[in-house]
Amino acid sequence: MIDYLQTLRDRPVWRETPEHVRERFRHALPRGPRPFGDVLKEFEAYVRPYVTGNGHPLFMGWVHGAGTPVGMIADMLAAGLNPNCGGRNHIGIDVERQAALWVAEILGFPRQSSGLFVTGSSMANLIGVLVARSSALGSEVRTTGLQGLKQRLVAYASSETHHCIVRAIEIAGLGSDNLRVIPVDSSRRTLRTDILVDRIEEDRAAGHVPFLVVGTAGTVNSGAIDPLDEIAEIASAKGLWFHVDGAIGAAAMLSPALRPLMKGLERADSAALDFHKWMHVPYDAGFVSVRDASLHLDTFASEAAYLSRAKVGLAGGDVWPCDLGPDLSRGFRALKVWFAFQTYGADRIGKCAEKNCLAATYLAERLAEDGSFELRAPVVLNIVCFGIKGERSGRANRTLVERLHLSGRAAPSVTYLDAQPVIRAAIVNHRTTREDIDEFVRAIGELVSSEGPLPVEAIASS
Repeated sequence: MIDYLQTLRDRPVWRETPEHVRERFRHALPRGPRPFGDVLKEFEAYVRPYVTGNGHPLFMGWVHGAGTPVGMIADMLAAGLNPNCGGRNHIGIDVERQAALWVAEILGFPRQSSGLFVTGSSMANLIGVLVARSSALGSEVRTTGLQGLKQRLVAYASSETHHCIVRAIEIAGLGSDNLRVIPVDSSRRTLRTDILVDRIEEDRAAGHVPFLVVGTAGTVNSGAIDPLDEIAEIASAKGLWFHVDGAIGAAAMLSPALRPLMKGLERADSAALDFHKWMHVPYDAGFVSVRDASLHLDTFASEAAYLSRAKVGLAGGDVWPCDLGPDLSRGFRALKVWFAFQTYGADRIGKCAEKNCLAATYLAERLAEDGSFELRAPVVLNIVCFGIKGERSGRANRTLVERLHLSGRAAPSVTYLDAQPVIRAAIVNHRTTREDIDEFVRAIGELVSSEGPLPVEAIASS
């Protein structure tokens, strides 16, 4: 795998899995053993060549972290130790608590804030919504449910908010009809705070109970940042829980140059982030931090007999991670985060974020120089949304992205802005250089200027 990482640029970013390879993964359950070496050879031939490709410097399609050799080894060590980090008295819990303290420091939260490793920000945002629900209704909602409510709880988020917020509202039993989608402005695509205030007042006048507003620190579409400080002020004045989805941009808090863009994040009641994105920890390593640790505990803690605590021994300890979220069985995610920050240091990780933002600015400049493309959204962080100049149907943009994928040269994605398909380059990889950006611009320029479909031999060679 070290060899694999060292030779990423020698291979296509992505390649289609051939049907004969897919067929190998439709076989019946193996009933007998095989030599481990044979299984490794099968992995090398039929798994390793056909993964997502997010380790490659020109994978820019979705916000996928690139990982590091340190994280890879930390994962192996965690698997070897194989502790269940749901709870009990062992060092894995202390490592996770250490990470929670680090996250509080990164976000500007109080040291006594609570935190929990989860699969990713989809789960972290759900926990934020559930704690906000407890704040509004009390922990009794766990037993009484929502059936007896005489008033509707309503939440607020921008039209650019990640869809996992909608799903969190649904899973929490609140119903997506009770999530008010606030329009964004035309330039930065961030939440309109004037409309937010109006909607809160309208809901209160209608007898509803506004309880939650979600701010986004880096939208998934364009990297735009909601006016977090203004939202925090409104939430405080109106008595709403303020949750921030920082899956994309919270890592910017590690950079002195980027941190001012996140002003107001430190005022959130809860926040979600992903170590496996812009902090380059291997998947999966999401995290939720909650300012009010006691409320977080009240939202999830259970008194099941088999989870009883003791003063000494393996059942010792007060608050276990399983008291702070839905999972009882949990892997040792904290170890790879501990290794990453101990090995590289927070400052270097923050510098990587700065480097990606500079690469995004450079890409925007190169696109402007080329003349065949135009930006479709301002570049705020590390995401560049653009399209072929004059192309409004979006069909040519989609075709260009598909041809890039099949060529193996680069892997941007397609997203929708103002209901139109645009090309989206999310620069998240610590390996990406200006030379890689030059190669990307070269690749898209050659495909736009060429005529006809991508040659068959190019697809075959990928």
